[in-house]
Order: sequence, then structure tokens, then C-alpha cells
Amino acid sequence: MKEITAFPQCRIVPMRLLGPYTTKRLLNKIVKVPGIRRILLNGQNIPLTVPYGPARGTKNTTNLRKSITIAGNMVDLHVQVGTITLEIEDKSTTDHIRAICDAFFVDFSYYIQEGKFMKTQPSLVDYAKYGPQADRSVIGLVDPKRKEKPSLITLSNERVCGGHEL
Repeated sequence: MKEITAFPQCRIVPMRLLGPYTTKRLLNKIVKVPGIRRILLNGQNIPLTVPYGPARGTKNTTNLRKSITIAGNMVDLHVQVGTITLEIEDKSTTDHIRAICDAFFVDFSYYIQEGKFMKTQPSLVDYAKYGPQADRSVIGLVDPKRKEKPSLITLSNERVCGGHEL
């Protein structure tokens, strides 16, 4: 088995923030690609209550914070998605992802970046929060200040991990 640091990563960056319905459609296409190990969604946080202004403390009645179904798993979407970061088995998987995105993003543009975007080794904060026996599949995906656990999506005997944002 490869060390976790040896896996390439790519990031899909659409030119607009994605709503829940668009995110659901795109992720259901992406999770079908073999060779994806981990997925992280980043974007603008959607709070449960209004954080400031005259309505401070009242319930946030936006329709952007929803539960979506990805590969048969219910996932609470806490962000308006701005980027989708993927850890993949090898670089050839990027070509499959690019083909899906070319067909999907017809109304606005996007680009794919290749590089390292997720932590691959536990940090001191990870050790303090999760201990020495931390699940290495969630390292780099979860904000240590968050109280909620990350969403994990199971795909036919595999597990695709998503950060809290997923």
C-alpha cells in the first residue's frame, strides 16, 4: 500500500459558488470515477443563526444549507461550495474528472489545479484533538475547532472521506 503522502491531489475550481442541487449532481458524477480516495468541499460557511446585524441570533432561513444524497449517503451540506479537492490514486484519474467537468460546466467555466491541497500527515493539533490512534483518512479534512464529525461516504466496500464541509 502506498504511503498517504504519495497520492496526487487535484482541485476543481468553478467560477461560481455551487448551490446544493448543483453540488449534488456534480458529486454523484465524480464519485463514480474509480481511484478517488478522499474528497474535501470548501466554501462559504452557512451558519444556523444569523451571526451579525439587526437579525443577529435569529434562525438563518436560507435554502442553501441542506442535506444532500451522495452515492446513497445523506450528507449535511454546511457550505456553499467554492472548491472541490480530490485525493486520487494516480494522475490518470484527473483525465476522467476533467471529462466529467467539461460536460458538466457548460453555463460557466472552471479549472482544475494539480498539487498538494490537503494535509497528509497528522499535525500537533490533530494529535491533541484525536489522539495517537486518529483515523488517518480524515487527517487534513476536518477543522479542529468544529464539534461535528466529518461526513464519510461509503462506496461499494470503499470509503470516500469528506471533510466537515462535505
